Amino acid sequence: KTLGYGLAVNGLEGKLPLKVRYVEPNSPAAAAGLMRGEVIKSINGVSDQALFSSGNFSGLSATNTGERVLLAIEGRPAPVELLSATFALKPVSASNVMTLPNGAKVGYVVLKDFLSQSESPMDAVFGEFGAVGVKEVILDLRYNGGGLVSTSAKLASLVAGRSNDGKLFTTLSFNAKESGQNSNYNFASRPMGLVGLSRVVILTGPRSCSASELLVNGLKPYLQVITIGGATCGKPFGFSPVDNCGKTISAVNFESLNAKGEGRYYDGIAPTCPVADDFNRLLGAPDETLTAAALNYLQSGQCPVVAQAGTLEMRFRALNVSSRAAVQIAEPGEFRGMRAD
Repeated sequence: KTLGYGLAVNGLEGKLPLKVRYVEPNSPAAAAGLMRGEVIKSINGVSDQALFSSGNFSGLSATNTGERVLLAIEGRPAPVELLSATFALKPVSASNVMTLPNGAKVGYVVLKDFLSQSESPMDAVFGEFGAVGVKEVILDLRYNGGGLVSTSAKLASLVAGRSNDGKLFTTLSFNAKESGQNSNYNFASRPMGLVGLSRVVILTGPRSCSASELLVNGLKPYLQVITIGGATCGKPFGFSPVDNCGKTISAVNFESLNAKGEGRYYDGIAPTCPVADDFNRLLGAPDETLTAAALNYLQSGQCPVVAQAGTLEMRFRALNVSSRAAVQIAEPGEFRGMRAD
């Protein structure tokens, strides 16, 4: 569960118009009928231009239930009022099966968070993929900031298929003094896993962090991994939480490496096909920009000629910060982390 309004915007990109980027399915924003792609003109009376100029989107945060935010939405005759609430997350928020012109079936799924609650829905989705003869898969991790390493490993097992059962997915490597804590995560036998995948398309962006990047890196020794969108955030490390006097300390204490010993992508994982997210259309719709680019690549093997991703990287350079430092920049409610469990 989480506390808030359940509304995410394209605030980090720093480019008008200000749009609804993502709506949590069980949130007050969803109950109010807000949709991805709607244009926000002001938040609590602060104009879109002023919000971008300040970079302050704290109006979309809440510390208690019942707090109020007022949104002026283009095309709506009256402002939309949201009251904050505690609501259940739905990490697997969309999935469908599409057919390429050559007749091949493509399974698409959005995973927003690597939470243990996502594992049963993921099994169900991949079970459906297998039942209808899916031969290609698109994983949408563009807004996935990470989570549990074990959940990332379980999704990787579904994608890698039974031919890779038991093989090394990732190693969590501590420093020399703590090397006794090093641990391996292997591909598990998953009855819903697909058979015969030779490649997978993963939609990424600067909000794809930690356990999302771990999945991309961990699959590379076994499958052709095509990333479409923007470079990931660059966070190949994580933490093992420790309880202390009523608090939980999450100090960074390990890095992740794939079966070839590869990792340390501090500047992010560059996309195979750079494509800018325009925040229009529902996630998973065949004509949504990144999804359409993925379908085009699966059919033709070519990157589409479209607007390339790069706005964030340019903005970070203008702010004189590295992409590694940019990991710390987040809109309200965004998570950046990878947790050993």
